[in-house]
Amino acid sequence: MSSALTDLFPLPIVQAPMAGGVSVPQLAAAVSEAGGLGFLAAGYKTADGMYQEIKQLRGLTARPFGVNLFMPQPEYAESGAVEVYAHQLAGEAAWYETELGDPDSGRDDGYDAKLAVLLDNPVPVVSFHFGVPSRDVLDSLRRAGTLTLVTATTAEEALAVERAGADAVIAQGVEAGGHQGTHRDLAENDGSGIGLLALVAQIRETVRVPVVAAGGIMRGAQIAAVLAAGASAAQLGTAFVATHESGAPAPHKQALTNPLFARTELTRAFSGRPARALVNRFLREHGPYAPAAYPEVHHLTSPLRKAAAKAGDAQGMALWAGQGHRMARELPAGELVRVLAAELTAARTALSAPAGTGGEER
Repeated sequence: MSSALTDLFPLPIVQAPMAGGVSVPQLAAAVSEAGGLGFLAAGYKTADGMYQEIKQLRGLTARPFGVNLFMPQPEYAESGAVEVYAHQLAGEAAWYETELGDPDSGRDDGYDAKLAVLLDNPVPVVSFHFGVPSRDVLDSLRRAGTLTLVTATTAEEALAVERAGADAVIAQGVEAGGHQGTHRDLAENDGSGIGLLALVAQIRETVRVPVVAAGGIMRGAQIAAVLAAGASAAQLGTAFVATHESGAPAPHKQALTNPLFARTELTRAFSGRPARALVNRFLREHGPYAPAAYPEVHHLTSPLRKAAAKAGDAQGMALWAGQGHRMARELPAGELVRVLAAELTAARTALSAPAGTGGEER
């Protein structure tokens, strides 16, 4: 069942698409060239911006790669809560000498225009976050020769993915950095996320499509674990943030292993949707008051985050990171893929060795 997907790349390693400037063409190319599956993040870009990055990536590698799209979001009714949050952030705007963004800057992230580009100029793989595309969309991409993946955070969401006709499901555990790809953002579900190994097991017993495991994976032994649990491949995001080719700002890369940032939390502070980030001043001060309003809060705080990054102030940035962030390695992306592959081989050898041998013949 998984051969159509895994035949595209020799190693079961997928570089997660990280919106906001991390997943640049150089990163995706390096991962694909090393035998993994590199990904571009189309989120927060225009359709033309996405197309230009695809062209650039194709100039860097002839190997397969993927593009990730954000699903359009439903209307948010409680605009008053966003206004209250904007008042709370007024001091941040004054501190960084910038204006708050317009919360009504758009809800669909240019979805239809991006789909049109991807149908006219097909890429090997397209993945979706924040919901399930229609069967018509998935069928159209299949006819264009594109394999489709959709994120799910529960077995029920995975079943919806399968029923819509996607080729594979990305099982995103609660350990994952950045935004949780829940299909419906309900505040009452905050704190109910499922750990990756439990989620992979539940989804494998629920659907027949291949599963790509995502969330907190930083080492080859963890890849071996999710493959043993039934996944066809592992998707790593935070592990690639610190790589040389990553587009993450230097303060973000450095914060991953800085003892000052000891832990992560799921927060709505930066975007209005649950997303895992390193705990910093902004998250501590504003997280408890951020409304469940995506993408309004994202648009509202965007100028603040950009100003903080420009100033090199990690305390005001969205430092997206998974729970394994302290295990990040500052390497070229291709070398990281090779190291992960070697660790995976070693872990599989150890797992297959007779008990008591420690993986070596005596």
